[in-house]
Amino acid sequence: MRILLADDDRSLRRVLQFKLEQNGHEVSAVADGAAALVKMESTKFDLLLSDIRMPKMGGIELLERAKSMQPELKVILITAHATVSQAVQAVKLGAFDYITKPFEDEELLVTIEKAFEFKKLESENITLRKKLQQVSKAPKLIGVSVAFKQMMSLVNKIAETDATVLITGESGTGKELIAKTLHYKSGRSSANFVAINCAAIPKDLLESELFGHVRGSFTGAVKDKKGKFEMAGGGTLFLDEVGDMAGDLQAKLLRALQERVIEPVGSEQPVEVDVRVIGATNSNLQEQVAKGAFREDLYYRLNVIPIQIPSLKERREDISILVQEFIKKFSSKDDITVSPQLMEELMNYSWPGNVRELENLVERMIVLRRGKTLTSKDLPEEFGTFDPKRSTVNQDKAPTHLTFREAEISLVSDALERCGWNRTKAAKFLNVPRHVLIYRMRKYGIEESESL
Repeated sequence: MRILLADDDRSLRRVLQFKLEQNGHEVSAVADGAAALVKMESTKFDLLLSDIRMPKMGGIELLERAKSMQPELKVILITAHATVSQAVQAVKLGAFDYITKPFEDEELLVTIEKAFEFKKLESENITLRKKLQQVSKAPKLIGVSVAFKQMMSLVNKIAETDATVLITGESGTGKELIAKTLHYKSGRSSANFVAINCAAIPKDLLESELFGHVRGSFTGAVKDKKGKFEMAGGGTLFLDEVGDMAGDLQAKLLRALQERVIEPVGSEQPVEVDVRVIGATNSNLQEQVAKGAFREDLYYRLNVIPIQIPSLKERREDISILVQEFIKKFSSKDDITVSPQLMEELMNYSWPGNVRELENLVERMIVLRRGKTLTSKDLPEEFGTFDPKRSTVNQDKAPTHLTFREAEISLVSDALERCGWNRTKAAKFLNVPRHVLIYRMRKYGIEESESL
């Protein structure tokens, strides 16, 4: 440990320095308080051992000024019998302890050891408090179903590692919540969690968003900009809808994962990055690899630890407790209940939008409720009558009394079916940007049905 010794008695100072160094401590010795403060300006110490009475600046003033400079510093004062009252007062001001002249070597060493042990406990408590604070930021995930418990067991097991994770699951199952849980339960929790939706950003901007750019690298690049990789330095980068990434970017992502370096757009200078990457997708990447739409080597690099999030229909036992949790979230009142008939309808529904759809539904019912008990009458008229995965705008199949939402879902679904679920072609068919189409698909939970 690093000790600063301040005493105007030259012979005592030399003896104490020798004995402390013999016991493995690194000691800097000075003759007064002023010199001690000068030392502290350039060096951080674990302990200050100071006489109370010294020229220029005594131990009490040194204590106060030293603690303001280095708050975690432990201070032990050396005092004569005549100044014991001052030493007691110094303890009240923040000194760890005092020792009275004359003292035995063992007495001094034991007091110093106690100070170091106390400092160690303080440091451990601070670290633990910080970790608990970060863990408390993790999303609240609840469930009693076997599928949910199995998934959470895996999440808890790998959270502390730096392994790359690929989260798969239908839209609305909570992939980003799982990613945040992994982050806040890891050793990286005090650093940033940075998320980016690869499908929502135009292809020509995504590279800059991920890797950054330098000034003048393209029109509008008026200054250097850090990308998401650098912004997540020391923390976690969440790549949502990673399967929608263009081929050239896939190659650059692969290099970042393999070599832990990136190159900002317009720069030839590699930048080292320290991030944990978590990818997510609601598409089948294995099929995309087979079609040549996704790099096989990148797939295996991302899929080190796969996490499959079960759909809500695979964890029906959790629906009732999720409903209660959402009621608490959206209502300040504790007396809102759910009728058995409504709960039965919710349990029997297919939930194409998964937990997100359930949460939105509960919020809507809470806002528009007719009483303290939610009943089937509080359900929207279209509930349970529309399947976005099977509806088209064909006249012979079009449902009657379409709402605007249903019509939009039907239009998007029909365009995707006509174009063989090729999103780029479907976007051109609808005359909208590709990222707008993908946003609508995510919003409504539109996915290619296996039976189609």
